Amino acid sequence: MSAKHPIIAVTGSSGAGTTTTTTAFSHIFRQLGINAAFVEGDSFHHYTRAEMEVMIRKSQAENRNLSYFGPEANNFARLEQCFRDYGATGQGETRSYLHTFDEAVPFNQMPGTFTQWRPLPENTDMLYYEGLHGGVVTGDANVAQHVDLLIGMVPIVNLEWIQKIIRDTSERGHSREKVMGSIVRSMDDYIKHMTPQFSRTHINFQRVPTVDTSNPFSAKDIPSLDESFVVIRFRGINNVDFPYYLSMIQGSFMSRVNTLVVPGGKMSLAMELILTPLIKDLMEKRQQLNSPQAN
Repeated sequence: MSAKHPIIAVTGSSGAGTTTTTTAFSHIFRQLGINAAFVEGDSFHHYTRAEMEVMIRKSQAENRNLSYFGPEANNFARLEQCFRDYGATGQGETRSYLHTFDEAVPFNQMPGTFTQWRPLPENTDMLYYEGLHGGVVTGDANVAQHVDLLIGMVPIVNLEWIQKIIRDTSERGHSREKVMGSIVRSMDDYIKHMTPQFSRTHINFQRVPTVDTSNPFSAKDIPSLDESFVVIRFRGINNVDFPYYLSMIQGSFMSRVNTLVVPGGKMSLAMELILTPLIKDLMEKRQQLNSPQAN
C-alpha cells in the first residue's frame, strides 16, 4: 500500500456487478476531480479466447479443470508487479482484453485477443482496478497487500450464475450449455481463489434477491434491484457513521454491528454515501504527502 499512490480494487466474478460498481466509482471520481488510472482484470489473463479453449480441452483430457478463476489462466505475478510499481512510482503497465467485435475493430483485431502492453497514463491520482483478482493471494503472489481500499462485489451465488448466463448468452454470443459448463468447470478454482478474497475486503456489497432463484439454470431474466436487498459488510474501517447511513437511506437497517442492509434500488446511493468519504480521505492523504512542505 502507498498513501502517495493509492490503489482501489473492486473484486468479483464475471456477472457479479463489478461493472456497475465501476460506473459508481467513475461518478465519484468526477465529483472529486480525481484523475484515475483504470486497470481491467481481464488484461492479466494468460490466454486469448482461442488459446483458452485449446487449453480447456487439453486439461479435460488430462482430467483437470481449468478456469479464469485460477492461477494457471492468469498472470498474478504481473498483476502484483503492476500494483507494486504503481504504489512506488505512480506508474505501471496494462493492456486491454477485447471481448467483442465493437471493442476489437478499432485495433484491427479479433474478439478474444489482447492489445499490446502499454504504460499507464502519466500523473494520475490513484489506480482503480476492476476484475476477478484484486484481493488474490497465492504461494507465488500477494496482490491484496498492495491495495488501499478493497471492495468485494458478491451477489449470492445463484444470482451470480443467473447474471453470468444471461449476459454471456445475450451479449457475448455463447450458448447456454457452454456457459453452464464453464460454471461447473470453474467451481474448484472459485472456492480456492475467489471466495477467500471476500474475507480480505474492507467492504463487501452482497446482493440478495427476494424472488425465487432456486434453479438459476432455468432463469429467463435477472431479478431487478428493486427485487433485492444489498448486504453491506465493513471490516477494518474506523468510525463508520451507521446512524447517518440509516437516516439517509430509506428502508435500511442493521443486521449485525458491522453490517448495513439497504433496499436494492438504493445500492448506488449507498455506494456513493459510503465510498465518497473513503476516497476523499485517500486523496487528502496523497495531497499532504505530495505537497512541497512534505518534501
